[in-house]
Amino acid sequence: MLKYKVCVTIVTYGDRWRFLEQVIKRVLSFDQVVNTVVVNNASSYDIPNIAANVTVLNNTVNEGSAGGYNQGITYAFENVDCDFIWLLDDDNLPDEGCLDKLLFQWDTISSANSKKALFCFRDDRVTHINIARGENPYRYYLVKNNFLGFHVGRILYNQYYKLADRFKKKLPYKERVAMPYVPYGGLLLHKQLVADIGYPNKELFLYVDDSEYSYRITQHGGTIWLVPACKIVDIDKSQGINYKKRLFHSQLLDQWNFRTYYHVRNRVYFYSQVAIQNKFMFKINKALYLAFLRIISVLSSKRMAYKKLVNAVNDGLNGNLGIAKPDKF
Repeated sequence: MLKYKVCVTIVTYGDRWRFLEQVIKRVLSFDQVVNTVVVNNASSYDIPNIAANVTVLNNTVNEGSAGGYNQGITYAFENVDCDFIWLLDDDNLPDEGCLDKLLFQWDTISSANSKKALFCFRDDRVTHINIARGENPYRYYLVKNNFLGFHVGRILYNQYYKLADRFKKKLPYKERVAMPYVPYGGLLLHKQLVADIGYPNKELFLYVDDSEYSYRITQHGGTIWLVPACKIVDIDKSQGINYKKRLFHSQLLDQWNFRTYYHVRNRVYFYSQVAIQNKFMFKINKALYLAFLRIISVLSSKRMAYKKLVNAVNDGLNGNLGIAKPDKF
């Protein structure tokens, strides 16, 4: 008899079977996985029912990551006889021993089932690597009163640490380290925790919805543990294409589209709820950064993108969420 039963929940969209197929086959090889729930967010093909213990939930329209994971977690919680719900993106390929190591770690943590969650490690994410080696996660997360990552009082601080990082000795990974919030992909939740924190906020639709959802664990008095020994690999390498920085240009303006809109709106909304301690300091950071972007928008002929970015900021601050109209993009 299995000690633990796990339901994997995956959200997919577009034409991504070449990635999804690999992930499904890997998780089906794990003895503890009793069901895999795939939320099909209006993919361009019919997802085949390749195994009896794969459940496909088909949507006629793309409900976004928030709607998709809300649907998948809800189904797993209400309909699957399992102890854990393991969230994976459709290109998150876990190592062969990943789930065994996760569940071993689970047993070594004395906290109640509703006060802990585990998160898998990616060795191509610099921030996660630094935290796994002992760096304070609050160097990167929940910086108080910042605006879209900018804080005038931390300019010299950030430059100092960037320089210090070049000469810092690379320390070994810790057995596990605490994170304030994490992405969906690789997060292991016990059903008792889901009962307490609920489901993702569908109004966020896309981007930062995972931050808001997983941060509820921390707010609830629980701890999210990043476990470096439990690796997953993002097999969709095309996502790693980097924007090339240019003088008098901004990535936010140069690549303005619906994704950028939701990212800006939702980040401003989330941080306005959890990271503003001094409204005056926040307003200074907001004014300075928007002034900088306005100058850049003139120099790079991106005035319209700048106006739409300001609208996204205002939507976030005012809590105007949900699926946005196309003219926002």
